Amino acid sequence: MEVRRLSAKDTVSYWELRLEALKTSPDAFITTYEDAIAKEKPVEQAADRMTSDHNYTYGAFEDSQLIGTVTMLRQSHKKFYHKADILAMYVSPDYRGKNIGKQLIEQAIHDAKQAGIEQLLLGVVTTNTPGVRLYKSLGFTIFGTEKNAIKNGDSYFDEYLMVLSLTS
Repeated sequence: MEVRRLSAKDTVSYWELRLEALKTSPDAFITTYEDAIAKEKPVEQAADRMTSDHNYTYGAFEDSQLIGTVTMLRQSHKKFYHKADILAMYVSPDYRGKNIGKQLIEQAIHDAKQAGIEQLLLGVVTTNTPGVRLYKSLGFTIFGTEKNAIKNGDSYFDEYLMVLSLTS
């Protein structure tokens, strides 16, 4: 298995996996599948994000097939430049439980340190027990709970707000 930062040449594979994520785990993401496919030129938009200096999107590959992704988005405001957000974590169901998510986050942590990022922040749905366990195992701590953070139809989902300090 290989984990690496994605580039524009990976965009089609990324987009296909993103749509799978939105279909199979709709409660874990703010974007809905319907919103994603309604975008104008979504593949081109994804390619633009992957070439941004502030966007680090990582992919896990098994036999050249993209099976997992995570994005680290560095905040661009001068006073927040020491922080980055972990977003859009997803591993295909057939590959879960094999430490792929852990390897993706470890790569983000490594690159964050290299880039001088001091804090990583993320939100995770409180009912996502495997995700919470993963983030805690890597040193993230819960610093708050946002009630009704996500609304999907008539259902609400709370999110844990988590942080990892990279300076200690």
